[in-house]
Order: sequence, then C-alpha cells, then structure tokens
Amino acid sequence: MRKQMIVMLGLVGGLVTAVPAVAAPAQEAAAVVRTADGLVRGVAGARVRSFQGIPYAAPPVGELRWTSPAPVTPWSGVRDATSPGGACAQPVGYPIGVPSDNEDCLYLNVTAPARATGRLPVIVWIHGGSMMYGTGDMYGPHRLAAGGAVVVSMNYRLGIMGFLANDAVGGGASFGLEDQQAALRWVRKNIAAFGGDPRSVTIAGQSGGGYAVCGHLASPRSAGLFTRAIVQSAPCATGGSRTMAEAKADSDRVVKAVGCDGEADVAACLRRVPSASLLKAYGPFNEPRPVSGTPVLPLSPAEALRTGRFNRVPVLVGVNHDEENGMVLGLELAPGGTPMKDEEYEPAVRKQFGDRADEVLRRYPLSRYDSAGQALAALRTDSAWSVPSFDTAAMLARWTPTRMYEFAERDTPWFAGYPAPSFPARAQHMAELPYIFDMKLFDALTPAQARLGDRLIGVWTGFAGDGRTGWPSFRDGRYVQSLTSGTWRRTAFAADHNHRFWKNLPAA
Repeated sequence: MRKQMIVMLGLVGGLVTAVPAVAAPAQEAAAVVRTADGLVRGVAGARVRSFQGIPYAAPPVGELRWTSPAPVTPWSGVRDATSPGGACAQPVGYPIGVPSDNEDCLYLNVTAPARATGRLPVIVWIHGGSMMYGTGDMYGPHRLAAGGAVVVSMNYRLGIMGFLANDAVGGGASFGLEDQQAALRWVRKNIAAFGGDPRSVTIAGQSGGGYAVCGHLASPRSAGLFTRAIVQSAPCATGGSRTMAEAKADSDRVVKAVGCDGEADVAACLRRVPSASLLKAYGPFNEPRPVSGTPVLPLSPAEALRTGRFNRVPVLVGVNHDEENGMVLGLELAPGGTPMKDEEYEPAVRKQFGDRADEVLRRYPLSRYDSAGQALAALRTDSAWSVPSFDTAAMLARWTPTRMYEFAERDTPWFAGYPAPSFPARAQHMAELPYIFDMKLFDALTPAQARLGDRLIGVWTGFAGDGRTGWPSFRDGRYVQSLTSGTWRRTAFAADHNHRFWKNLPAA
C-alpha cells in the first residue's frame, strides 16, 4: 500500500473488582479500580471515567528489547492513571506521529461511561499510522464511550522497534502484534472491573491499525481474545503481512547501518544501540507489517481469509469513498509541491501502470474530472482501496457474518492549520475518524458533522454490542451501505468503483 504523504481480550472471577471512589474535587472525582496488578486511580467526569497510562506489559528495554512482551511487575499502593504513557519510539515524519526515542511505552487507556448498569461491550482501538507512527491517546474516546461502550486504546512497538527480523534476536519479527495480543489478554483479565464485558470484545482499527485487525483475525494466538472485529480502510485481501525474507531484507540494512553486522554477538550489539540511532537508520517512510509463516502468524491474512482458516467472528469492514484524495493533496502540499497539471496526468498513469495504461486512461479520462489530481486520486482509490476492500468483504462473507460500509460524506473536516486543498478532500483516508473520536489533527466538527458523528458512534457501539449494524449483511456483494449525512442507503459499490474492470485488467 502506498505511503500516506499528507504533510502536516477469560474473566478471572473474584480477582478483579471495582473499588469505591475516593473524595475529590466536585467537578472531577477520583475513581479507583483494582486490577490484577494493583490499584489505579483515574478521573470520573460527568459523562465518562478515564484511566490512562496503565501498564499491560513490562517495559521492552535492555534485554527485553525485541522479545515477546513480558508480564507487568505488580505494584503496591494506588498507581496514578490520570495521564497517558509515553509514545513508543517513532521518527519525525507524518503529523499523525509523535517523534520519540522512548521504549518504555507499553501502556493502555480505559474510558468508560460514568454511569452504567451491567456489563458493557468493549471496543479495543488499535491506532493507525502505518505501524510506524501514532499513539492510542491521539484518539479521544469520550464521545464513543459515552455512546455505551468501554473503550480501550494502547501503545504498541512501532517500526524497527516492533518489527525487526534478525535471527540473532529470535522471535517472529511481529513484536508489535504480540504487544497488542498482550493488551487483549489484559482486557480479558481486567476489563470487568471497569464495567466492561470480557465476553464481548470488539477489536477495531483504521489503516495500519486495520491491518493489525487483519493480523488478529489470522493469528491463532489471538483466538478467543475478541468476539467481533471492525476493519477500517485496510484491505486484508492485499495487505497486512510480509514474508520473513522481505522483513529480513528490510532489517538487514539497519543492522549494517548501525555497525552490528560484523559483530560476534549481533544481538548484544543491537541492544546497545540507542533507539534514536535505530530510528535514523530505518528511516521515516516505511510500512512494516507482521511476518507471516511464523507461529504468531502462520498464514498471511489474505490466505487465511481465502481458505477460512481464521478466527471467525462477525466483521464490519469499510472503506472511504475518496481514500486517495488525501494522498494526492498531501503531495501537493509537501515542500516544493504544486497541484498536478493536466499534462502531468497521463505520464503519471503510464509510470504506474505501464503496458496497462491505455486501458486505465480510457476508463478514467481526464475530461471526466475537474482536475488532474482528482482523476489520479479516483483511479488510485478504486484500484488500491475500493476493489480490494470489496474483495476482503467477499472473502470474509464466505465464512462469517460480514457487513460492509462505504463512508461517503462529502463535507468533511480538513487538517487543522493546513492550507486549503486545491480540490475537495471529501471522504479521504482518515476522514471518518474525527466523527468517532476527538482529534486535534482535524478542524472542529460543525453541528451537522457532529450529528453524523453521533450516527456513526451508534453503529460502532451497536455492532460491538450485538454484531448488527441496521443494514443487511454483505450477501456476496449485493449490499454495501453508504454512510453520509443524508439518508443512509445501499450503494452500487462494485459498479461505482469499476470492480469488474480492475479484476479483469491484466496483471503487471
């Protein structure tokens, strides 16, 4: 998948119990909960209770760098849980990142409705960012939790720190995915204390986080840790993993760049290198993935879904109508970038599609679009996102209840503080996120956008509760729901995105 160039969880009976809140200021009361590892104190507001920075695994530092996540050391007393844990190490790059060389980062956040009766469904959010960037706390969950779910987000090892493939350090080169599995085990053991139902856990993620969900669907080590899944803008049919050979080739250049390739003890050398040096050697524009053909991920997500050898739970899979708009607009807004000229369109198509370019140009003539950038974004959206997302839903639907949506709202928030785009961004990559989460990355929602956000939150929390969405199942491609601020209806998805054309186009 092309890199985004935008500038800018079994219940432990009796072990985990809630503890009455202690006295605190009138506006924000303290909330104390007993977890399996110790007491944590968060904050209880009018609508939600929030607990941040709870460790779910030992810090992966020193000898624990590039090892499977180790258990947390229990603590005595009451641990403060009013601020998030530090971001995992990540380079300077996209605005969705938090530049950091910190490795002590395996923490999670829990947000629950302030007043709830009975056990609530749980949504475990896996943040995006190409598995290179981001943190769980970038996605404010207050509105989603207030909608009727306990929301959990976590930080997990990213980039070279989460996906190094080297025989000397061992492991399955999927430490980031293993971190998420450790967080899901924490949820299974602890979430009842926060009002959540450990038997009703939905994993959800967008983009890189969505590909992680694909990985959990395929991983036998994730079996039983979740009961439903939401995949946003991450076609499992074409992405989600790498081969060990690919991962080793990607890692070998880092090992060489930091001077460890000739050492007698490569593992010891690598564990001595500062994380900042490793990040620099790896570079800012990579897209690591879990490695298939390992005990963590025996099959790629695509092969697991194709053959039915995956964790069969109800799935909600979706894609945005205009995914690549943001990619093309990001190139325009990059330093030195300008809007694409009409005469640049055909060369760009020929460069990407080679011998197949004539057919692509006939199907996507420049005359049909308001600008060259829009034309290029449309064909790239269809080929790279819409078609493989449709195929992903079809593969899933053969084996498990599947519902599909297309987020197609046209009036969406733009990135806060960035120049206006040369053409409407519409339902670009990430466009649905500010409707579900509070995100400083985007302009504030208008009242109309906030109303659509409430509707989307209703779908997400409803699906987490009973696996239904309010529209029919995928049914071999006969039903895809269009989500907009208007009337929600079925969309002719395959025809709108030229599915037959792209499936019949000769391979490169």
